[in-house]
Amino acid sequence: MAKSSADDGELRRACEAAIEGTKQQIVMSIRVAKSRGVWGKSGKLGRQMAKPRVLALSVKSKGQRKKAFLRVMKYSSGGVLEPAKMYKLKHLSKVEVITNDPSGCTFTLGFDNLRSQSVAPPQWTMRNTDDRNRLLVCILNICKDVLKSLPKVVGIDIVEMAIWAKDNTPVVTTQRSTEDGEPVVEAVTESDLKVTVEKELVSQAEEEDMEALLGTYVMGIGEAEAFSERLKRELQALEAANVHAILESEPLVDEVLNGLEAATNIVDDMDEWLGIFNIKLRHMREDIESIEIRNNKLEMQSVNNKALIEELDKVIERLRVPSEYAASLTGGSFDEADMLQNIEACEWLAKALRGLEVPNLDPIYANMRAVKEKRAELEKLKATFVRRASEFLRNYFASLVDFMISDKSYFSQRGQLKRPDHADLRYKCRTYARLLQHLKGLDKNCLGPLRKAYCSSLNLLLRREAREFANELRASTKVSRNPTVWLEGSTGSSQNANTDTSAVSDAYAKMLTIFIPLLVDESSFFAHFMCFEVPALAPPGGSDSKNRSNNEDGNDDDDLGIMDIDDTDKKPSKTSPDLTALNESLQDLLDGIQEDFYAVVDWAYKIDPLRCISMHGITERYLSGQKADAAGFVRLLLGDLESRVSMQFSRFVDEACHQIERNERNVRQMGVLPYIPRFAALATRMEQYIQGQSRDLVDQAYTKFVSIMFVTLEKIAQQDPKYADILLLENYAAFQNSLYDLANVVPTLAKFYHQASEAYEQACTRHISMIIYYQFERLFQFAKKIEDFMYTITPEEIPFQLGLSKMELRKMLKSSLSGVDKSIAAMYKKLQKNLASEELLPSLWDKCKKEFLDKYESFVQLVAKVYPSENVPGVTEMRGLLASM
Repeated sequence: MAKSSADDGELRRACEAAIEGTKQQIVMSIRVAKSRGVWGKSGKLGRQMAKPRVLALSVKSKGQRKKAFLRVMKYSSGGVLEPAKMYKLKHLSKVEVITNDPSGCTFTLGFDNLRSQSVAPPQWTMRNTDDRNRLLVCILNICKDVLKSLPKVVGIDIVEMAIWAKDNTPVVTTQRSTEDGEPVVEAVTESDLKVTVEKELVSQAEEEDMEALLGTYVMGIGEAEAFSERLKRELQALEAANVHAILESEPLVDEVLNGLEAATNIVDDMDEWLGIFNIKLRHMREDIESIEIRNNKLEMQSVNNKALIEELDKVIERLRVPSEYAASLTGGSFDEADMLQNIEACEWLAKALRGLEVPNLDPIYANMRAVKEKRAELEKLKATFVRRASEFLRNYFASLVDFMISDKSYFSQRGQLKRPDHADLRYKCRTYARLLQHLKGLDKNCLGPLRKAYCSSLNLLLRREAREFANELRASTKVSRNPTVWLEGSTGSSQNANTDTSAVSDAYAKMLTIFIPLLVDESSFFAHFMCFEVPALAPPGGSDSKNRSNNEDGNDDDDLGIMDIDDTDKKPSKTSPDLTALNESLQDLLDGIQEDFYAVVDWAYKIDPLRCISMHGITERYLSGQKADAAGFVRLLLGDLESRVSMQFSRFVDEACHQIERNERNVRQMGVLPYIPRFAALATRMEQYIQGQSRDLVDQAYTKFVSIMFVTLEKIAQQDPKYADILLLENYAAFQNSLYDLANVVPTLAKFYHQASEAYEQACTRHISMIIYYQFERLFQFAKKIEDFMYTITPEEIPFQLGLSKMELRKMLKSSLSGVDKSIAAMYKKLQKNLASEELLPSLWDKCKKEFLDKYESFVQLVAKVYPSENVPGVTEMRGLLASM
């Protein structure tokens, strides 16, 4: 027998090279021929297009887990194996040997994860049945040992395969040595020598049980002809036994035939009787038809009368008022225990009223007197119940609030801030929420007075809570006052300007943290409780949501957002009348509570006006957080608070500006004005207080402060023109020095910093030019005359002009430059004399020398053009003289 390709080592190595890098181990590789079968045409194997392929079984180990694969290899154009397809053996569901192939070497493999099950699977043809059995046994062993499951096997007996596997397992003779050193020959199967995943399909114990079972019945299948003869003999014996049984049953058959004959006679007699009965029935049928014709009218009349009675019963039932409902509607109690019965009565009354309306009632009955009377009776019941319920609810709301107001433990007391808690109030009100909904359905107009009564009662409670909380908040906050006079007076008046007043803004923030979510929740609960049909906005998600979570009472049905009262950008909805009514009711509910917030703002302003910056930022943060979920009035309240804070801060700014302007009326002032360094300290503190959106507020204050400071500085400087430039340059320099750090981070101050820098340069230029002209007036006046004449005449004609002759030039040079070192020293002393800020002297002196050299250089150039023959001290000589001094 030819060697199987499964034992081909080169083929195995070629397969391993093809899957190198996949960490898979080749268990078996064998050559096959691939062909494609056709569904429904099992008689044709379809091997016309058979292609050579190699099937390789591989295993991949990953820890304790193993995965098995069936790989299809094909030959490339160069004869090298390369992977074509890969199947996972865990999806193998069927192994079928094609019965139409006489050789039995063709089989198919069915996988349950193929995308298209309508395409026939490929057919694999082996060289002989041994190769086929070898591959299939290996596949089944792997499925059993690695995957713990076996596919369905069709077309071949798995027992025969097990027997074949046992018979075809090669035996290898091995030798081992005993302790004496003598070799001992042993017969070992090849599967025992190779550690692979190929194992027997059945275990040894199963095989022994199978042999014992087969041994209990001697089938004699050793010789096929003998076995066939035995089967023929048994078949003949069975046929003979059947014929004998039939012959023994002949008397029974005769008895059955006699019974059938007697039954036939009886049937004939019955046929005659039926003919007689048919004639009689025909006459009876004619009589019945005549009776039916006469009774049809009576039957129709009976049906109509019955339907009419049923319809009238329905109308009477619809018009009947149950006694228990009538009692609840006219005189029942509104206690919590009786509310279920009252709700049922309301539902019945509403349903009864709808049932008497034309869409729900046949128009034929609408004008009946009984229907009209019953409708009037129901309307009277409705009016009575609505009046009683409205009166009860008005008194109930007032009694709830009065009870809470009379109990001081509900409010903040000395030494104890009390967070308002309306959970119990809402729980009690919620008991009557469904009653309000039914009242709205019965009479929508009755909700107006109820809403006013609720708003009036709750407004008293909210204002009392806010007043007590604000009073205790101010009393418990111990902070020393900061000065309101920042920009005037002696330097000692602002020694306590750095007092920490953060507790003031913290108190204001606490007031908002406690009451803004409370007011929003009350507004939402009111809209929900009082049945306003307004669109709900997005759930809370702003910056205030965290604060709201701290004050929730655990009832999610309170969270109903209300549209903004001043939202003009949105298109008007169908519920705009209801929205207007809601905003008016919210005005009644929360009106007056803003006064307690104003009191906290005014108190904080008196302690530290600069805390208005922090409060403005806090208010702006809450205002931006309320855009999505706040009731309209709460947004208005926050807007009013923001305006109040801005107004108080503007008041502080105006007073500070008046303090600056008062410096203008003082006596002659020298040196740096007091408000310049004080403004730097003020700006530093203002920057520390900025929160959120307060930047615009502070920048506007900076603009107003600095504008007034600069205008006042110019006015003070104009009072004494002789020293104006000195005052300006000293103060502008002090402004720059004190605000250098802030100007680097605050754009508004940077703009004024550059403005002060320009003004400083201009003042320096004017002052230095005045000092230079004071010492060298004749020199530069002479140069000025020359420049004026050069616009009208040529340089050669200028020496002949009056006062510009060479003699006049020499006299001027002798008088101006004979003691130039003394003149320069006098110029330095004059610069130093009136300067209060000594630190500015070096830079001013450098500017002065540079300016003098520039002017002197211009003079030397003019002289060289007009008087080329005259000798004038050079610029280099003058620069050296200035450098030595």
